Amino acid sequence: MTRIVSFSVLSVVFLDAVIGGFVDSAADIASAYDFIVVGGGTAGNVVANRLSEDPLIQVLVIEAGGSNERLNGIEMPFLLAPAFDTTYSWNFTTVPQPGLGGRSLPFARGFVLGGSSSINGMIYSRGSAEDYDATAQLTGDEGWAWDNLQPYIRKASLNERWAEPVDNHPTSGQFNPTVHGLAGITSVSLPPLAKALDRQVTQTTEESPEFQFNLDTNSGNQLGIGWLQSTITSEGRRDSSATSYLGPSFISRPNLHILLNSQVTRLLPASDESDDDTSIFDLTDTPGTAGPKHVVTAKKEIILSAGSIGTPHILLHSGIGDRDELSNLGISPTHHLPGVGKNLTEQPAVNNVWLVDSTSNDPDVSGLPAGFFTHIGFLRIPDNASIFETVEDPAPGPNTARIEFNSVVVDPISSVGSLSITTNVLTPISRGSVTLNSSDPLDDPLIDLGLLEHEFESFTMREAVRAAQRFLDSPAWDDYIIGPSEALASVDFKNDSQLNAYVRKNAAPALHPVSTAAMSPYNVSWGVTDPDLKVKGVQGVRVVDASVLPLIPSGHTQAPVYIIAERASDLIKLAWNITV
Repeated sequence: MTRIVSFSVLSVVFLDAVIGGFVDSAADIASAYDFIVVGGGTAGNVVANRLSEDPLIQVLVIEAGGSNERLNGIEMPFLLAPAFDTTYSWNFTTVPQPGLGGRSLPFARGFVLGGSSSINGMIYSRGSAEDYDATAQLTGDEGWAWDNLQPYIRKASLNERWAEPVDNHPTSGQFNPTVHGLAGITSVSLPPLAKALDRQVTQTTEESPEFQFNLDTNSGNQLGIGWLQSTITSEGRRDSSATSYLGPSFISRPNLHILLNSQVTRLLPASDESDDDTSIFDLTDTPGTAGPKHVVTAKKEIILSAGSIGTPHILLHSGIGDRDELSNLGISPTHHLPGVGKNLTEQPAVNNVWLVDSTSNDPDVSGLPAGFFTHIGFLRIPDNASIFETVEDPAPGPNTARIEFNSVVVDPISSVGSLSITTNVLTPISRGSVTLNSSDPLDDPLIDLGLLEHEFESFTMREAVRAAQRFLDSPAWDDYIIGPSEALASVDFKNDSQLNAYVRKNAAPALHPVSTAAMSPYNVSWGVTDPDLKVKGVQGVRVVDASVLPLIPSGHTQAPVYIIAERASDLIKLAWNITV
């Protein structure tokens, strides 16, 4: 029988604060808290907010990055691209990807308060109801089913607060208000009208049976083309978990401490509060390298919310993982849990670009900012597609999309602009991993996304690109589309080999990694966390982030992570009889 190990203390590398934080240094924090939240990201800030609602509960959030305040590069939605290769990101690089011709890819994860919610594309996409029902069936916990999660999805007191779009245009007919929260914490809004471009998309849904209009793709029934919903405020600013769940009315709570520029290196057993391993605390003030070591105790629980890359990285360096793999690196195993870091699931994406005649359209379109998302589409390849003769359909049900058109974007350049449709494969079969590069917890992990390693993804992406071309073949786009851009111009859309080569050369991660600490039923040996998100066989440690999702949502991960974190907060409160 596996020995249950109680982890109640953290080994933390404190780095000199470059940007002023809420707690200036280790000297300003207590030696123990009721709960310690590792990672001030999308999920971690939700948990910190909800637990600190009880003024008697002491909560510490530890974030490796700095403050999100007054950073225009991440506050302003249209400055999205610069945020991906800056000090706001961990700026990871994947191992070479065989499915992409051996290319290594940049892999952005948030290195700032708010985590990836501070640098992501702000798309608010819940996925399908079948996604959640499949997770409930797999884990044996009906609490994760779509109907049972409704209080966390749209109850007014919880996460979602519907906001008017920046230009305050009438939104009737662009979303379904009955499936949204109206007085929650995080702003969700529609884009400003782009007028002529919007009319073309709407006309396409009227002309083509393949591309039906969907009033609200977040209703649980996602199939079709609809208006994109984003975590942008009515004032046109990003609403991350830092600006919402740690907003001014919450961050002032005296029982909530936020420590920035401080990297958690590993968890220590409760019986071992001393450590002589000097490799993790050589003095330096450079992020990503070692600094002074401090230990903080969690009296109730440690909540790991470091994300699908950071959470397994910390667990593995704590000796929690495959005992043989850890021993080979010189790390003493403390708990054999081979699933840690395995089963990494990511969606491949390709940005497909067409040249357009900007002069042929409404002049209002010409002022549309680059990177402005307006519509989103969720589609299926046909159920009788040839791939299903040999491959089992990975979609959890008939109402779940296999393909996403995640943006329609116009970049006017004089009279000739570009329109891009990014195609995602939503239900990949390929799996990757997060493993260790060395025994030094400050070394970046090895990230293998496994992109396009299964024939299903290549087949589906080919069909997605063809669907994008069919979308633009609608009469609505006559006299506007000039033709494919250079990357697509030489591709024969009927030729599988040419499309495969194009996809391998241009595919990139959608930045939706999940499943590296996946949930599984109680009392089974596979998986990493139980349905209540506690680490299997380990007392005092719970994981709350995208890594616990056993199946990738058929959309983006921001909204599902908010939902997970809201329910997790209630599970934690219930476990500790916290009634506030």
